[in-house]
Amino acid sequence: MLKAILFDMDGVIVDTEPLHYKAYHKMFDDYKIKVNDSLYESLTGQSTKNVCTRLINHFNLDAHPKDLELCKRGHFNNLFETDESLQLLDGVYDIIVDYYNNGLILVLASSASNSTIEKVFTRFKLDQFFKAKISGATLKASKPHPEIFEKAAQLANVKQSECIVIEDSTNGIQAAKSAGSYCIAYNSLHSKNQDYSKADLVITSFKEIPYQKIKSLI
Repeated sequence: MLKAILFDMDGVIVDTEPLHYKAYHKMFDDYKIKVNDSLYESLTGQSTKNVCTRLINHFNLDAHPKDLELCKRGHFNNLFETDESLQLLDGVYDIIVDYYNNGLILVLASSASNSTIEKVFTRFKLDQFFKAKISGATLKASKPHPEIFEKAAQLANVKQSECIVIEDSTNGIQAAKSAGSYCIAYNSLHSKNQDYSKADLVITSFKEIPYQKIKSLI
C-alpha cells in the first residue's frame, strides 16, 4: 500500500542544475581544471563533497575537498540570489498539493546541501507539505548508495515497499532501487544523458502521475 512519496529535488522540484553548472565551471576556472561533458555528467546526483573529492583525485589537485566545496558554494549562493531563471518545474507544485491533500507523506531526499534545500523551500513555500527533508551531504554515503532513501523512509515511519521515489538521475534511480522502492523517473527537457532503464516507470510530465493513477502502483 502506498503511504509516502520520496522526492529528489534537483531536476524534479526545481532545476538548479543550470546554476550548479555555472557555479561548478566558475570553480573549475578558479582551480584551472578542464572538466569535459562526460566527466561532468557522471557527477550528476552526487553530493558536492563527493564531487570535489573525485575532482581532486582525478586531477591530482593539491587542495582539500572543503576548499573546492566553499569555492563552488560561494558561486552558487551568488547565482541563487541573482539568477531569475530558477523556478519550480512545470506541474510539480500541483502534484505536491495533490499528493498532500490525498494523505500521502512527503519527504525530500536530495543530494543538495541543507542550505540549498532551505533556500528552495523558503523561496517556494514548500515546508507546509513535507513531513521531513534530508540532505545527502549529511550522510556517510552518496547516491547511488541507498542510504538517503532508507533514512527518508524511516523519517516517514513507513516501510521501503510503501514508498514511491521520484528521481531524475541515474545515480538516484539506482539508489531508490537498491533501497527497495518503486521508482518513477522524470525525464524532463533538463535531463541529459541519464539512464532510466532501472526505473519502474518513466514520465515526461507530472500530469501523468496524479494520485488517482499512482495509488495502486504498489
